[in-house]
Amino acid sequence: MAKRKAGGAQSKLKRIWRDRVLYLTLLPTFIYFFVFHVVPIIGMKLAFYDYRIKGDNVFVGFTYFIKLFSTPIFLQILENTLIISAMKIFLFFPLPIMFAIMLNEFKAGPFRKGVQVISYLPHFLSWVVIAGIWFEFLSPSTGILNSVLTNFGFDKVNLLTSKSSIRWVLLASESWRSIGWDSIVYLTAIMGIDPTLYEAAKIDGANRFQIVGSIVLPALAVTMVTVLILNIGFFMNAGLDQVLNFTNAAVNSKIDIIDTYVYRIGLQNSQYSLATAANLFKGVIGTLLIVTTHLFSKKLTGKGAW
Repeated sequence: MAKRKAGGAQSKLKRIWRDRVLYLTLLPTFIYFFVFHVVPIIGMKLAFYDYRIKGDNVFVGFTYFIKLFSTPIFLQILENTLIISAMKIFLFFPLPIMFAIMLNEFKAGPFRKGVQVISYLPHFLSWVVIAGIWFEFLSPSTGILNSVLTNFGFDKVNLLTSKSSIRWVLLASESWRSIGWDSIVYLTAIMGIDPTLYEAAKIDGANRFQIVGSIVLPALAVTMVTVLILNIGFFMNAGLDQVLNFTNAAVNSKIDIIDTYVYRIGLQNSQYSLATAANLFKGVIGTLLIVTTHLFSKKLTGKGAW
């Protein structure tokens, strides 16, 4: 047994050395995650201490967690985070899949390439730019949407200051930004399907919808499960940059999320321990969600995130 383990370790080292150039290309990514995602975990202990600029920090246990959960506004912020995240994950999730299937139906050519390029471009725009575009589109005075509405005899609407609409604006802008980019992984999986399966289905008289249902979707099952698990792991991340750019006094109560709360009390009000407690709570919930979803998927389908 020991010899087998030693042999397996040596074979892995040989494989790593053989592909050393590929591993070196991953080095910047590893450094990024280590510096910005692993090292900050050490600072999470601040949630259990009373932070002091001068002198040693005083250990206070779960004091800041109790203070956090007893704050009435935190319950509203938690509700906003859960609702917005659920909308983005579960309502947006099918859209890249459908978009990838639609692209696959087009023959490879200038039109398909043009659609792909146009759909990928918004992903590379910052939320400042995206918010500016949507402000112009939804402007109650000069926006395209209201111009169309008035031409058809409807009253103007201001969706950016409407509490009942602002969450849908966040979902729509997120979909516009991400649908093309997120479809890449599904389109890649579709392109890897054996062409003989299509030919056999056509010989059997299957139409396009039957081919999608019997061949394409089953081939995407593992990819869909993996992406869903990873997305649920980020369930508590409702989008700091997006919310900061779309928020205003009229709708802040509907889109104020944990990330904006941490930003406000931590960086603006200098309540570092309380902000760390809120962020640690979010991280623990996210970890539990991704592990639970992985185990559930493993038991149900035999496939998981790892």
